[in-house]
Parts: sequence; C-alpha cells; structure tokens
Amino acid sequence: MDLSIYFQHATVAEIKRGYIEENDSYLCLLCGEQIEKGIIYPHEGLLFEAEKFTKVHIQQEHQSVFHHLINLDKKMTGLTEHQMKLLELFYQGKSDVEVKDELEIGSSSTIRHHRFALKEKERQAKNFLAIMELLKEKDQHAPKFVPVHPTATMVDDRYNITEEEQVSTLEKYMKNGKLTKFPSKQKQKLIVLRETVKQLERQKDYTEKQLNEVIKNIYEDYVMIRRYLIEYGFLDRKADGSLYWVKK
Repeated sequence: MDLSIYFQHATVAEIKRGYIEENDSYLCLLCGEQIEKGIIYPHEGLLFEAEKFTKVHIQQEHQSVFHHLINLDKKMTGLTEHQMKLLELFYQGKSDVEVKDELEIGSSSTIRHHRFALKEKERQAKNFLAIMELLKEKDQHAPKFVPVHPTATMVDDRYNITEEEQVSTLEKYMKNGKLTKFPSKQKQKLIVLRETVKQLERQKDYTEKQLNEVIKNIYEDYVMIRRYLIEYGFLDRKADGSLYWVKK
C-alpha cells in the first residue's frame, strides 16, 4: 500500500484527523492500518466501534497526528528545525516565558514574534492552497505527478516523476514483480525502489536474513537493493542491523 497516494488525495480535514473512510473500513494515514467496519473492538476493558477505535489506534501507536506530522522530514513540511521545536512546545501548552526558558533564547517578545511569523506562514499556506485548487480547474496540461513518499530523506529533482514516467519505467525494468535490471538513472532507481518496497509488510520487523530472502525474489543483488531502500528512506533499521522495517 502506497500511503503517499492517499496523502496526496486526502483533504486537510482528513490529514488533520489522521484517517480516511473507505467503503468497508477506516484507513490510518500514518501507517496504513485498516480498521474494518461492523466489528466491535475491545481495548482496556472498553468496547469501541470502528471509527472510535481508529482514533484509539492513532493515539496508542502514533501519540497524535500532530507528532507524526511534525516529525516528517522538513522537506515535507517546509519547517525549519527551530520552527519544529517551537511548534512542539506550543502544542504542549507552554507559555511564552516557558518556551523562552526551555530554548534559552531571547525574551518573551521574541517568542511572540515567532508566533506571529508562524501565523503568517499559515495565512500564506491557505492562500496558496486556494490558488492551486483554482488552478486545477483551468490547467488542462498539467501532468500527474507521483507523490513523494512521506519518509523521503532528501526531496530533490529525482522526485519530479510523472505517472507516465513511472509506468514506462516499470514496464522497462520490472516483470511479474521481479527486477530484470537495476537502472542507472536516479529517477528510475526511485521508481523501482518504490515498487520493490510494496512487497514488504508495513507492520512487520524483518531480520536481515528474512529481508534478504524477500529481496532475492525481486533481484539477485539484494545487498545493493537493501542499501538503496535505506538510503532513499523506505526502510529503517536498528543500529546493529539486527532488525529492519518499512518506515511509516
């Protein structure tokens, strides 16, 4: 499941709550967990219907939607490290004085200035969203871009990929889920890696041996593919390399 596709099409309200409603289930936008409708879910001695349990899941597994979003790569949020620290403290309900003391910067008026700058950023973002929505109604020549995966480590021109480019690359380099040749161009590498990671379970931890076995079924040079999956932000691992998992 490619969550970046769901993120691309989700409304601001859906991203804010962290899940979308499908025909038979609720889908967590943060990890891909699907909560089936029509089932009562027990949790800590209480019973929850599907939508309420989806909210419980987000709280238990992700702390909050805010924390998930604030920890995305800064290329995905447009926020600096300093702004992310400020927002985290504001979210905790800290006063300007408390924020000043914790960050050891300026004065209370400095923190108020930062609050104002963030509000201006919000205003600009709203205007930009409105402009882009209006543009969709008129721009008949805009290509359909493949959305950037949320865990991308460095967003640059490699990610400037259209759906047409994706289809042609997969037709050229992959057959029946197997990689016939590893491409040399960066964009094409990214495309086949995106397709490769789909064959890994998002909720599973893999030992190195288990991961290698899965990748071997896709391409013979599993060490190279594993390295690229980590480099491009598709996989994470423990420092000692004992466990690997799909990044969420």
